[in-house]
Amino acid sequence: MPRYMKLVRDRIPELIAASGKSFDLRRLSDEEWKGALQSKLQEEVAEYLRASPGAAAVEELADVLEVLYALSTLEGVPPQQLEQMRLQKRAQRGGFEGRMFLEHVEDA
Repeated sequence: MPRYMKLVRDRIPELIAASGKSFDLRRLSDEEWKGALQSKLQEEVAEYLRASPGAAAVEELADVLEVLYALSTLEGVPPQQLEQMRLQKRAQRGGFEGRMFLEHVEDA
């Protein structure tokens, strides 16, 4: 039996059971959950970086976003509030569409 030892989406156990396979899982404590989410974020970002451009990359971005929403909820901020914070920061500092790359700033 392969050992995965990683955080999985909530419906994965249901999908495994439907395939007729047996499995072991446990519910994580809050402390374990945060560490597992951080590891999952690294995993999903790495998968995005390796993905082919197009649909595969966008699917990986959706996975990254799902992990970010879970992390924000763990921090006490629901996804809607996180989005509001993103928009506020965008209004104050802008986005990244301009492709600006700061090389240096001269001290006065």
